[in-house]
Formats: sequence, C-alpha cells, structure tokens
Amino acid sequence: IGVETRKRREKRDRRNLTTFYIKAYICVKTMYLQNCIFILFCVNCIFSSITCYEVSEGNGHDLYEIEGKVFPQESLVPNPNWIIDTKVMTKGGYHMGFLREDGSFAIHNVPSGSYVVEVISPNYTYEPVRVEINSKGKLRARKVNYIQTSQVVPVPYPLKLKPLGPTRYFYTREQWRATDFLFNPMVLMMVLPLLLIMVLPRMMNDPETRKEMEQLNNLTKYDMPEMSEVITSFFGGADKQKPKSIKSAKKSKQSSS
Repeated sequence: IGVETRKRREKRDRRNLTTFYIKAYICVKTMYLQNCIFILFCVNCIFSSITCYEVSEGNGHDLYEIEGKVFPQESLVPNPNWIIDTKVMTKGGYHMGFLREDGSFAIHNVPSGSYVVEVISPNYTYEPVRVEINSKGKLRARKVNYIQTSQVVPVPYPLKLKPLGPTRYFYTREQWRATDFLFNPMVLMMVLPLLLIMVLPRMMNDPETRKEMEQLNNLTKYDMPEMSEVITSFFGGADKQKPKSIKSAKKSKQSSS
C-alpha cells in the first residue's frame, strides 16, 4: 500500500510541476509581447512627432490663409447663437475656421492648391466657393460649377458669403390632384380608344371627310400583280402570260375614253 501511494504522489507532483511550468511560460510570453507592443507604440509616436515637426518646419513658408466674412439672413431676425453654430471648412473639414464676433473668419495653414470653401450652419444654407492658391501665394475665388468645370465666374476676395435662405429640414407633402389621375398611362390607354370609337364614325358621316378619305385611298392604291402570276411568268416565260394589272389598266383607260 505504501508503494502505491508513493507512486500516486509522484505522479501528482509531476503533474503539478508541468502545469506550473506551462503557466510560467505563458505569463512570461504575454509579458514579453506586451512590452514589445508598448516599445513599438512609443517608437511610432516618436517617429510620427519627428516627421510632423520636420514637415511643419520644411513647409512653413508654403502655408497661407483663406479669409472672408459670413453674413446672416437680412430679412430674418438672426439667431443669437448663429456665430457659435456656424463653421467654415475646406477639404471636408481637414482645414477649419471659426467665426469672430463680426462674422469674419480665417482658415490658417492652408497649402497651395484648389479648395472648396463651405459654410456649415444649422440655420442658413450658403453657396460654396472655390478658392485657388498658386505657388506664389496669389489667391483667386470663383463660383463652384460641377457641371461646367471650365466655366469661370470670379468672386471678390476676401470672401463675402451670404446665405441663400434658411435651411429647410422638412418639405411639404405632395397633394393629390385630378391631373395626376387623368394623365395616368393606364387611364389614357382606356380613354383614348373609347374616344376614337365615338368620334371616328361621326367624322365618316361628314361628306367632305369621306371624299378626302376616298382621295387618299385612291392615291395610295396600286395595282400590284398576284404572287402566283409572278411565279408562273418567271418559270413559264414572260411572253406567254401578261399580268392582270396591265389588263386592268387597259380596261380603266377604255372606260375613261
């Protein structure tokens, strides 16, 4: 009995020792990975800050400002918080400017290029303006035209942005009208044939219209030979049989004479 219990204890000790080694290995590995990730994150932050500083130092002389003024709606009483709620941005918010108390704004650190200046306001809708900055720092503003891009309509600079009107968040629902029912294609398909059936017989009763119809029929009527006669004349010879159209033409000449 003592030998069996000793063997069991040895097996249990070995099992506990292996589990201890496995847990220790896992802990050391996780700590090593965490330290590696932390070190890589610190190195990345350092390099990104260095590159940003170098870019700002190297391109500091190529950065410009876009200036202008935003006006509220003249016919309406302006919202007292419209200056706080209104923002001016370019490049989808990459460059942004805020309004001062008099409505003027300035977008700083803008490199040379072409930008669409947009006014974001919850109260008013403004028309965007395109501002082009050349390498020498000369600014030129023009209206935005996405359809005819070659058309240039200049706008005075510094910008003076006036609202087109208050922002509409809700639209009136379209109401039902009788013309929508009358001009429905299915209704027209049913009504027009009925009108033709009712009107055409009355038109045919008129003698003048009947004469005109007969004249048109006579003009469009041609004496064409039958297909059987054409085939027999082709295979049997053209001199043996004459088409009926010629005979009918001769009879019509004799009757007229």
